Amino acid sequence: MAKERSLAEGFQVFATKSSYWVGSRWAFALAVMTIFLWGVSGPHFHYSDTWQLVVNTATTIVTFLMVFLIQNTQNRDAKAIHLKLDEIIRAIRPADNNMINIESF
Repeated sequence: MAKERSLAEGFQVFATKSSYWVGSRWAFALAVMTIFLWGVSGPHFHYSDTWQLVVNTATTIVTFLMVFLIQNTQNRDAKAIHLKLDEIIRAIRPADNNMINIESF
């Protein structure tokens, strides 16, 4: 149980730091520079199938992994928003709070 918690917490820290870095202008600049260098190297490799496969494989792998990081971040953000909205609804006495936990059904 403790190992599962530390693994989950470790992934959460990794996902949070990764999502902030990947969403930065530096990550975007690195991606643009990588694609530029790949494009410029085309004539050197005679636009071979391997040359094309390198960028296709790299982008597929990065996209696949980023889906999980983005989903983790979105799940945590949605949970935080729901908790805050629930607190607001509970704080307002005449508000109808019958559906506060509707998503748990």
